[in-house]
Amino acid sequence: MCFATHLDIIKRAFVDSVGTVAYIILVVSFMFSLRNFPKMEDTPFIPIAMLLLFVCSAAITGFLVLGKPVMLYIDGKKREAVSLLGYTLGILVLITVVSFIFLLAYFNYI
Repeated sequence: MCFATHLDIIKRAFVDSVGTVAYIILVVSFMFSLRNFPKMEDTPFIPIAMLLLFVCSAAITGFLVLGKPVMLYIDGKKREAVSLLGYTLGILVLITVVSFIFLLAYFNYI
């Protein structure tokens, strides 16, 4: 694997990770905005909507994280596919750890 290809894989992993984080922030912001709605009576539509949101979110984040690695793997570029998936997951883990550190600092636990 040449340096340019390796650098391209890292860039793609970063874009996919940041895209996943942006999508998560968008969904959480939407869910927090729903708190302003008046209380609803017990209805089956709320759990249906939440399950639909869960399934759609799993598909979207799955596409963001796994889409390109699967395409690369199918094209026979197995090393690049595994590298892209590893870097994407590594960057997501790093963002998660940094988020928790900020959360702990915000609540004065560290």
